[in-house]
Amino acid sequence: MAVFTAVTASQLAEFLVQYDIGRALSCKGIAEGVQNSNFLLDTDRARFILTLYEERVVTEDLPWFLALMTHLADKGLPVPRPIPNRDGVALTELNGRPACIIEFVPGLSVAEPSPAHCHAIGAALGRLHTAVADFAPYRANNLGHAAWRAMALRCGTGMADIDADLPGLVADALAAADDWPLGLPMAAVHTDLFPDNVLLNGETVTGLIDFYFACTEARAFDYAVTHAAWCFSAVGRVHYPERAAALAAGYAETAGLTAAEITALPRLGQGAALRFTLTRAYDWLNTPADALVTRKDPMAFARRMAWYARATPDMMLGR
Repeated sequence: MAVFTAVTASQLAEFLVQYDIGRALSCKGIAEGVQNSNFLLDTDRARFILTLYEERVVTEDLPWFLALMTHLADKGLPVPRPIPNRDGVALTELNGRPACIIEFVPGLSVAEPSPAHCHAIGAALGRLHTAVADFAPYRANNLGHAAWRAMALRCGTGMADIDADLPGLVADALAAADDWPLGLPMAAVHTDLFPDNVLLNGETVTGLIDFYFACTEARAFDYAVTHAAWCFSAVGRVHYPERAAALAAGYAETAGLTAAEITALPRLGQGAALRFTLTRAYDWLNTPADALVTRKDPMAFARRMAWYARATPDMMLGR
């Protein structure tokens, strides 16, 4: 369960005095999530999410994340709005942790996306990329291609203990990343739009959540991350071209890829898969067996890396 910092009833009551959102009726921990403490907060007026930001989150980045979420909500996207307190401040403190109350958005995540789901998320991603055209604040991608060699070194020789093929797959992807596409259109993007960060009602996107890896990055890299997350089997052994075609069609309806972005897609996809391979490998090697957080298999994205290494732009577009 992803509640690392508990909140007592008295602490919550004192905290809510700062807000004009009503009286608390219940506050229950939410099991999902790997780096923050999240609670489902019901008041006599509405339902909210209460988040306490733990040590893995850089506190200085939080105003940027919350400003981006507010900007997208203002643009009409299905993004939960941070709730300011009576002084107009969204980022406060609770039980020694930075804290924020965020609007609750309804919906369910899907474990096995259909092409219709992929079309919907492609369209939503395009709307997001269009909506940030006038969002000026900048945040560097500290998990971008410039960081990958250092991330691999942090994993050390332990990668071979995960799988004998993993060091070679990572070395090949790092070498490919030395020829990284530059000059592509940049924007404030999500970079973590996995199915568990998208809420749906049937085939309608009702929520885009968890913006805590968002940054200023190439839009097409964000598209590649989304392709990697939605267009493969969970263990990364099978690519589904019908999902890829639906994702591309949805994105084309609301934003669209330039010729340069389409050409770069395989290299961007390989890099996106490398990023998640490395973070999963590090967590696999450094998370105690009895930890509350479930480790994720790095090979699920290492297999995606191998697919992208031989992919063409048409393959990524499901053609």
